[in-house]
Amino acid sequence: MILKSKHKLPQAGLDKILIRGTNWIGDAVMTLPAIASVRAAYPRAHLAILAKPPITDIYRLFSAADEIIPYEKKFDTPLGVFRLAYALKQKKFDAAILLQNAVEAAIIARAAGIHLRAGFSSDGRGILLTHAIRRTEAIFNVHQIDYYLEMVKALGCANVDRAMHLETHISPADAKKVLRQYLPDSDGNIIGIAPGATYGPAKRWLAERFAAAGDQLGRDLNTRVILFGGSDDRETAEQVRACAQSDMINLAGQTSLKEAIYLISQCKLFLSNDSGLMHVAGALNIPTVAVFGSTNPVTTSPAGEKTILVRKDVSCSPCLKKVCPTDFRCMTLVTVSDVVGAAKSLLNKS
Repeated sequence: MILKSKHKLPQAGLDKILIRGTNWIGDAVMTLPAIASVRAAYPRAHLAILAKPPITDIYRLFSAADEIIPYEKKFDTPLGVFRLAYALKQKKFDAAILLQNAVEAAIIARAAGIHLRAGFSSDGRGILLTHAIRRTEAIFNVHQIDYYLEMVKALGCANVDRAMHLETHISPADAKKVLRQYLPDSDGNIIGIAPGATYGPAKRWLAERFAAAGDQLGRDLNTRVILFGGSDDRETAEQVRACAQSDMINLAGQTSLKEAIYLISQCKLFLSNDSGLMHVAGALNIPTVAVFGSTNPVTTSPAGEKTILVRKDVSCSPCLKKVCPTDFRCMTLVTVSDVVGAAKSLLNKS
C-alpha cells in the first residue's frame, strides 16, 4: 500500500455512503476499481454516486451503485451548491468519500451534515475532512487507477482486482439497437476512431494521419469507420472525415455518451489519442491503439488487456502542456505505418 491513514472508516454502522465522482470521462473510468473496493467493503450499504451529467452514464453502466445523483447545472453557483447540500442532507448519508479533489466537494459534504468525510487533503480542504489522506510523492507516479484505489484502501476498504471487465455490464441487445439506429446498413463490422482530446491540441495526432490509418485499416479489414467524440470534437472529427478517401461516418457530438459507449462496445478496433473514450474502449476490452505524445503513459495509459501504445521517445515528452511550445515532434514522428502496424499486431494477438 502506497498510502497510510491513521483514521480508517468504521467497518460497521455505515448504512448510506455518498461517493463524489470525478468530472471527466477518463477519470470516471479510472475510479471504477476504487468504487468496487468501497462496495466490497460495505456490501449491504446503500451506495450513491454524485456526478455531473453525462459522466453519470459511466457510473450508471459500470458501477454497483444503488443510486446515481446528477450534479445538475443549476447547482453550479454558490447558491446552487448549498441547494445541493440541502438536498443531500435530506438523504442522511453516514459518510462521504470524495474521489474528486476539489475543495467544493468537501464544502458540499460538510454543508450536507455528513458526519464522516474522507478524501485527499488537496486544494486546502483538509480542515473540512474528518478522514484526510495526505498525498505522498509516490502517489503522483502511479497509474490513475491506483491513485484512486490506494486512497480508498487507506481508508480501510477492500483490496480488489484493479482490472477492468466492463463488457459484462452492457446488454448486447441494447448495443445492437443503437448500432442499427446510427448504422442501419452496417453488418456490425466497424472500426472506431476518436481523434479529439479535451485537454488541448498537444494531445491530438494529426487529422490527415488518422484518416490515412483509418482508410488503410478499413480496406484491409473490410470495415466501416466511425468517428467518435463530443460536441467539442466535432470539428476535429470533420477534418479527419474530409481527409479520408473512404466514407467515414462522423458521429462526434451526435450521440449521447451512453450511445457512444454502446457503439464502442461493437467495434472490432479502436484508434484514439489519450482521451476519455480511449479509456472506455480499453476498459471494454476492445482492441485499442492509443497515440501518446504530451501526456504520461505511466499514469493515464488505457486499461484492458487488448491495448497498445504508440509513442516516440523524445526528450520533451511527456510535457503535460495543452499546446506544444516547440515543433510537436512527439506527434509528427508517429507515422501512419506505426499505427497501422500496431493495430494489425494487436488484432493478430486477439
